[in-house]
Amino acid sequence: MSDHRSAKPQHLVSVSGGKDSTACYLLAIESGRPFRAVFADTGNEHEAVYEYLSRLHERTGGPRVETVRADFTKQLARHREFVLREWPKQGISNEIVQEAAALHAPTGNPYLDLCISKGRFPSRMAQFCTSELKEIPITSQVVFPMLKRGPVLQWLGIRADESRNRATQPRFNRHDSGSYLWRPIFRWSVEDVWAQHRKHGLKPNPLYEMGMGRVGCMPCINCRKSELRTIAERFPDHIDRIERWERVVTSTNKRRSSTFFAAVTDPTDVDRPGTYAGIRTLVQWSRTTRGGRQYGMFFEGQQGSGCSSDLGLCETEAA
Repeated sequence: MSDHRSAKPQHLVSVSGGKDSTACYLLAIESGRPFRAVFADTGNEHEAVYEYLSRLHERTGGPRVETVRADFTKQLARHREFVLREWPKQGISNEIVQEAAALHAPTGNPYLDLCISKGRFPSRMAQFCTSELKEIPITSQVVFPMLKRGPVLQWLGIRADESRNRATQPRFNRHDSGSYLWRPIFRWSVEDVWAQHRKHGLKPNPLYEMGMGRVGCMPCINCRKSELRTIAERFPDHIDRIERWERVVTSTNKRRSSTFFAAVTDPTDVDRPGTYAGIRTLVQWSRTTRGGRQYGMFFEGQQGSGCSSDLGLCETEAA
Protein backbone atom coordinates (compact mmCIF):
# COMPACT_ATOMS: atom_id res chain seq x y z
CA MET A 1 0.00 0.00 0.00
CA SER A 2 1.51 3.33 -1.09
CA ASP A 3 2.08 6.19 1.32
CA HIS A 4 0.30 9.35 0.17
CA ARG A 5 1.41 11.53 3.06
CA SER A 6 4.08 13.27 0.97
CA ALA A 7 1.88 13.61 -2.13
CA LYS A 8 0.67 17.01 -3.25
CA PRO A 9 -2.90 17.79 -2.16
CA GLN A 10 -5.66 17.45 -4.72
CA HIS A 11 -8.03 20.40 -4.79
CA LEU A 12 -11.81 20.07 -5.01
CA VAL A 13 -14.30 22.95 -5.14
CA SER A 14 -17.96 22.29 -4.34
CA VAL A 15 -20.27 24.49 -6.40
CA SER A 16 -24.02 25.01 -6.20
CA GLY A 17 -24.48 27.68 -8.86
CA GLY A 18 -24.86 30.29 -6.13
CA LYS A 19 -22.80 33.42 -5.64
CA ASP A 20 -20.52 32.21 -2.83
CA SER A 21 -19.48 28.87 -4.28
CA THR A 22 -18.95 30.57 -7.65
CA ALA A 23 -16.69 33.17 -6.00
CA CYS A 24 -14.73 30.30 -4.44
CA TYR A 25 -14.43 28.63 -7.86
CA LEU A 26 -13.07 31.89 -9.31
CA LEU A 27 -10.60 32.18 -6.45
CA ALA A 28 -9.36 28.66 -7.19
CA ILE A 29 -8.77 29.67 -10.81
CA GLU A 30 -6.73 32.65 -9.61
CA SER A 31 -4.58 30.38 -7.47
CA GLY A 32 -3.20 28.70 -10.58
CA ARG A 33 -3.59 25.27 -9.00
CA PRO A 34 -5.26 22.45 -10.90
CA PHE A 35 -8.58 21.57 -9.29
CA ARG A 36 -11.84 19.72 -9.82
CA ALA A 37 -15.28 21.19 -9.33
CA VAL A 38 -18.37 19.19 -8.35
CA PHE A 39 -22.10 19.86 -8.13
CA ALA A 40 -24.59 17.60 -6.35
CA ASP A 41 -27.87 17.54 -8.28
CA THR A 42 -30.77 17.05 -5.86
CA GLY A 43 -33.42 16.82 -8.57
CA ASN A 44 -35.16 19.80 -6.96
CA GLU A 45 -33.23 22.53 -8.79
CA HIS A 46 -34.24 25.29 -11.16
CA GLU A 47 -33.34 24.80 -14.82
CA ALA A 48 -31.21 27.97 -14.72
CA VAL A 49 -28.85 26.30 -12.25
CA TYR A 50 -28.10 23.47 -14.66
CA GLU A 51 -27.49 25.87 -17.55
CA TYR A 52 -25.29 28.17 -15.47
CA LEU A 53 -23.08 25.37 -14.20
CA SER A 54 -22.86 23.63 -17.57
CA ARG A 55 -21.28 26.75 -19.08
CA LEU A 56 -19.25 27.99 -16.12
CA HIS A 57 -16.01 26.54 -17.51
CA GLU A 58 -16.60 28.22 -20.87
CA ARG A 59 -17.20 31.60 -19.28
CA THR A 60 -14.25 31.47 -16.88
CA GLY A 61 -11.59 29.18 -18.32
CA GLY A 62 -11.83 26.94 -15.27
CA PRO A 63 -12.48 23.20 -15.18
CA ARG A 64 -15.81 21.74 -16.21
CA VAL A 65 -18.19 21.23 -13.29
CA GLU A 66 -18.80 17.55 -12.67
CA THR A 67 -22.26 16.44 -11.54
CA VAL A 68 -23.07 13.70 -9.04
CA ARG A 69 -26.51 12.34 -8.19
CA ALA A 70 -27.61 10.11 -5.36
CA ASP A 71 -29.02 6.69 -6.28
CA PHE A 72 -31.68 5.22 -3.99
CA THR A 73 -32.37 2.03 -5.92
CA LYS A 74 -31.24 -0.21 -3.04
CA GLN A 75 -33.09 1.80 -0.39
CA LEU A 76 -36.30 1.71 -2.43
CA ALA A 77 -36.03 -2.05 -2.83
CA ARG A 78 -35.49 -2.54 0.91
CA HIS A 79 -38.40 -0.30 1.81
CA ARG A 80 -40.64 -2.05 -0.72
CA GLU A 81 -39.85 -5.38 0.93
CA PHE A 82 -40.66 -3.84 4.32
CA VAL A 83 -43.99 -2.53 3.04
CA LEU A 84 -44.99 -5.91 1.61
CA ARG A 85 -43.84 -7.81 4.70
CA GLU A 86 -44.79 -5.58 7.62
CA TRP A 87 -47.72 -3.40 6.61
CA PRO A 88 -50.20 -6.29 6.34
CA LYS A 89 -49.24 -7.27 9.91
CA GLN A 90 -50.20 -3.76 10.99
CA GLY A 91 -53.68 -4.04 9.51
CA ILE A 92 -52.96 -1.96 6.40
CA SER A 93 -55.33 -2.94 3.60
CA ASN A 94 -53.98 -4.95 0.70
CA GLU A 95 -55.01 -2.23 -1.75
CA ILE A 96 -52.89 0.38 0.03
CA VAL A 97 -49.99 -2.04 0.44
CA GLN A 98 -49.93 -2.94 -3.25
CA GLU A 99 -50.24 0.68 -4.36
CA ALA A 100 -47.39 1.77 -2.12
CA ALA A 101 -45.18 -1.14 -3.17
CA ALA A 102 -45.74 -0.41 -6.86
CA LEU A 103 -44.54 3.17 -6.39
CA HIS A 104 -41.17 2.04 -5.05
CA ALA A 105 -39.64 1.75 -8.51
CA PRO A 106 -36.84 4.31 -9.01
CA THR A 107 -38.09 7.48 -10.70
CA GLY A 108 -34.61 8.76 -11.53
CA ASN A 109 -35.19 11.92 -9.52
CA PRO A 110 -32.99 11.82 -6.40
CA TYR A 111 -35.22 14.04 -4.27
CA LEU A 112 -38.42 12.14 -5.01
CA ASP A 113 -36.74 8.73 -4.69
CA LEU A 114 -35.33 9.74 -1.30
CA CYS A 115 -38.78 10.79 -0.05
CA ILE A 116 -40.41 7.60 -1.30
CA SER A 117 -37.74 5.48 0.39
CA LYS A 118 -38.28 7.40 3.65
CA GLY A 119 -42.06 7.55 3.32
CA ARG A 120 -41.94 11.29 4.03
CA PHE A 121 -40.44 14.63 3.09
CA PRO A 122 -37.50 16.04 5.04
CA SER A 123 -38.22 18.68 7.67
CA ARG A 124 -36.30 21.10 9.83
CA MET A 125 -36.24 18.53 12.64
CA ALA A 126 -35.26 15.71 10.25
CA GLN A 127 -33.26 17.46 7.56
CA PHE A 128 -31.87 14.38 5.88
CA CYS A 129 -31.98 15.94 2.41
CA THR A 130 -28.63 17.76 2.65
CA SER A 131 -26.74 14.69 3.83
CA GLU A 132 -28.41 12.17 1.54
CA LEU A 133 -28.58 14.28 -1.62
CA LYS A 134 -25.39 16.33 -1.39
CA GLU A 135 -22.81 15.35 1.19
CA ILE A 136 -22.91 11.57 0.76
CA PRO A 137 -22.86 11.55 -3.08
CA ILE A 138 -19.93 14.00 -3.23
CA THR A 139 -18.01 12.11 -0.56
CA SER A 140 -18.63 8.61 -1.92
CA GLN A 141 -18.43 9.36 -5.65
CA VAL A 142 -15.65 11.97 -5.72
CA VAL A 143 -13.77 12.44 -2.43
CA PHE A 144 -13.17 8.78 -1.56
CA PRO A 145 -11.76 7.90 -5.02
CA MET A 146 -9.52 10.99 -4.86
CA LEU A 147 -8.25 10.00 -1.40
CA LYS A 148 -6.96 6.74 -2.84
CA ARG A 149 -4.52 8.82 -4.87
CA GLY A 150 -3.48 11.23 -2.13
CA PRO A 151 -4.68 13.98 0.24
CA VAL A 152 -7.71 16.08 -0.69
CA LEU A 153 -8.39 19.73 0.14
CA GLN A 154 -12.01 20.80 -0.32
CA TRP A 155 -12.56 24.51 -0.99
CA LEU A 156 -15.87 25.65 0.50
CA GLY A 157 -17.71 28.86 -0.35
CA ILE A 158 -18.78 29.58 3.23
CA ARG A 159 -18.87 33.09 4.71
CA ALA A 160 -19.13 33.89 8.40
CA ASP A 161 -21.81 36.54 7.97
CA GLU A 162 -24.22 34.11 6.28
CA SER A 163 -25.51 32.76 9.59
CA ARG A 164 -24.62 32.33 13.23
CA ASN A 165 -23.98 28.64 12.65
CA ARG A 166 -21.51 29.29 9.86
CA ALA A 167 -19.77 32.04 11.84
CA THR A 168 -18.71 29.41 14.38
CA GLN A 169 -17.05 27.15 11.83
CA PRO A 170 -13.25 27.03 11.58
CA ARG A 171 -11.50 28.28 8.48
CA PHE A 172 -9.67 24.96 8.20
CA ASN A 173 -10.39 21.52 9.63
CA ARG A 174 -10.26 17.81 8.94
CA HIS A 175 -13.44 16.15 7.69
CA ASP A 176 -14.70 12.72 8.76
CA SER A 177 -14.02 11.46 5.24
CA GLY A 178 -10.28 12.01 5.74
CA SER A 179 -10.17 15.07 3.48
CA TYR A 180 -9.49 18.60 4.70
CA LEU A 181 -11.92 21.51 4.50
CA TRP A 182 -10.85 25.07 3.73
CA ARG A 183 -13.11 28.14 3.72
CA PRO A 184 -11.07 30.71 1.79
CA ILE A 185 -13.80 33.39 1.59
CA PHE A 186 -14.81 33.01 5.23
CA ARG A 187 -14.21 36.71 6.05
CA TRP A 188 -15.59 38.08 2.80
CA SER A 189 -18.64 40.34 2.69
CA VAL A 190 -21.38 39.84 0.14
CA GLU A 191 -19.99 42.86 -1.74
CA ASP A 192 -16.62 41.09 -1.92
CA VAL A 193 -18.41 38.16 -3.54
CA TRP A 194 -20.09 40.32 -6.18
CA ALA A 195 -16.80 42.15 -6.77
CA GLN A 196 -15.16 38.80 -7.50
CA HIS A 197 -17.79 38.15 -10.18
CA ARG A 198 -17.18 41.59 -11.72
CA LYS A 199 -13.41 41.09 -11.63
CA HIS A 200 -13.80 38.02 -13.85
CA GLY A 201 -16.51 39.56 -16.03
CA LEU A 202 -18.90 36.85 -14.93
CA LYS A 203 -22.60 37.56 -14.66
CA PRO A 204 -24.26 36.05 -11.56
CA ASN A 205 -26.71 33.21 -11.82
CA PRO A 206 -29.78 34.77 -13.53
CA LEU A 207 -32.04 33.57 -10.71
CA TYR A 208 -30.78 36.49 -8.61
CA GLU A 209 -32.03 38.94 -11.23
CA MET A 210 -35.37 37.12 -11.20
CA GLY A 211 -35.89 38.01 -7.55
CA MET A 212 -34.46 34.98 -5.80
CA GLY A 213 -32.39 35.70 -2.70
CA ARG A 214 -30.49 32.42 -2.90
CA VAL A 215 -29.82 29.56 -5.29
CA GLY A 216 -30.52 25.99 -4.28
CA CYS A 217 -33.50 23.70 -3.98
CA MET A 218 -36.59 25.31 -5.43
CA PRO A 219 -38.42 25.40 -3.18
CA CYS A 220 -36.40 24.54 -0.09
CA ILE A 221 -38.26 23.02 2.86
CA ASN A 222 -36.91 25.96 4.87
CA CYS A 223 -37.88 28.77 2.52
CA ARG A 224 -39.60 31.76 4.02
CA LYS A 225 -42.93 33.33 3.08
CA SER A 226 -41.64 35.89 0.57
CA GLU A 227 -39.48 33.31 -1.18
CA LEU A 228 -42.39 30.88 -1.57
CA ARG A 229 -44.53 33.68 -2.97
CA THR A 230 -41.85 34.62 -5.52
CA ILE A 231 -41.41 31.01 -6.61
CA ALA A 232 -45.16 30.57 -7.06
CA GLU A 233 -45.42 33.75 -9.10
CA ARG A 234 -42.36 33.33 -11.30
CA PHE A 235 -41.94 29.56 -11.48
CA PRO A 236 -45.41 27.99 -11.05
CA ASP A 237 -44.24 24.76 -12.68
CA HIS A 238 -42.08 24.12 -9.61
CA ILE A 239 -45.17 24.36 -7.41
CA ASP A 240 -46.96 21.97 -9.77
CA ARG A 241 -44.09 19.51 -9.38
CA ILE A 242 -44.17 19.66 -5.58
CA GLU A 243 -47.94 19.06 -5.67
CA ARG A 244 -47.36 15.93 -7.78
CA TRP A 245 -44.67 14.78 -5.38
CA GLU A 246 -47.02 15.25 -2.43
CA ARG A 247 -49.53 12.93 -4.09
CA VAL A 248 -46.89 10.29 -4.81
CA VAL A 249 -45.30 10.33 -1.36
CA THR A 250 -48.75 10.28 0.25
CA SER A 251 -49.52 7.10 -1.69
CA THR A 252 -46.31 5.47 -0.44
CA ASN A 253 -47.06 6.39 3.17
CA LYS A 254 -49.22 4.20 5.40
CA ARG A 255 -50.60 7.33 7.08
CA ARG A 256 -51.81 8.42 3.63
CA SER A 257 -50.67 11.94 4.37
CA SER A 258 -47.42 13.64 3.46
CA THR A 259 -46.78 17.33 2.80
CA PHE A 260 -43.71 19.11 1.49
CA PHE A 261 -43.78 21.57 4.37
CA ALA A 262 -43.96 20.17 7.87
CA ALA A 263 -47.35 19.16 9.29
CA VAL A 264 -48.96 21.76 11.56
CA THR A 265 -47.28 24.55 9.62
CA ASP A 266 -50.87 25.68 9.13
CA PRO A 267 -52.25 26.36 12.64
CA THR A 268 -55.59 24.81 11.68
CA ASP A 269 -53.84 21.48 11.07
CA VAL A 270 -54.15 20.69 14.77
CA ASP A 271 -57.94 20.67 14.39
CA ARG A 272 -57.87 18.06 11.64
CA PRO A 273 -55.18 15.48 12.48
CA GLY A 274 -54.13 13.33 9.57
CA THR A 275 -55.09 15.93 6.97
CA TYR A 276 -52.52 18.68 6.68
CA ALA A 277 -52.05 21.75 4.52
CA GLY A 278 -50.33 20.97 1.22
CA ILE A 279 -48.23 23.17 -1.02
CA ARG A 280 -51.27 24.83 -2.66
CA THR A 281 -52.68 26.00 0.67
CA LEU A 282 -49.36 27.48 1.72
CA VAL A 283 -48.89 29.22 -1.63
CA GLN A 284 -52.27 30.90 -1.18
CA TRP A 285 -51.24 32.00 2.28
CA SER A 286 -47.89 33.31 1.00
CA ARG A 287 -49.85 35.87 -1.01
CA THR A 288 -51.57 37.30 2.06
CA THR A 289 -50.42 40.05 4.38
CA ARG A 290 -50.59 40.08 8.15
CA GLY A 291 -54.11 39.93 9.47
CA GLY A 292 -55.14 36.71 7.78
CA ARG A 293 -54.44 33.20 8.94
CA GLN A 294 -50.98 33.21 10.41
CA TYR A 295 -48.22 30.72 9.71
CA GLY A 296 -45.64 32.84 11.47
CA MET A 297 -44.48 30.14 13.85
CA PHE A 298 -42.79 28.43 10.92
CA PHE A 299 -42.13 30.96 8.20
CA GLU A 300 -41.61 34.41 9.65
CA GLY A 301 -38.52 33.48 11.63
CA GLN A 302 -36.79 31.91 8.65
CA GLN A 303 -33.42 33.24 7.51
CA GLY A 304 -34.10 32.00 3.99
CA SER A 305 -32.41 28.63 4.30
CA GLY A 306 -32.09 26.51 7.38
CA CYS A 307 -29.42 24.32 5.79
CA SER A 308 -26.49 23.92 8.12
CA SER A 309 -24.18 21.85 5.91
CA ASP A 310 -20.60 22.14 7.09
CA LEU A 311 -19.58 21.52 3.49
CA GLY A 312 -21.20 24.73 2.29
CA LEU A 313 -23.54 22.85 -0.03
CA CYS A 314 -26.55 25.06 0.69
CA GLU A 315 -26.62 28.81 0.38
CA THR A 316 -28.38 31.26 2.66
CA GLU A 317 -30.22 34.29 1.36
CA ALA A 318 -28.20 37.07 -0.18
CA ALA A 319 -27.90 40.35 1.65
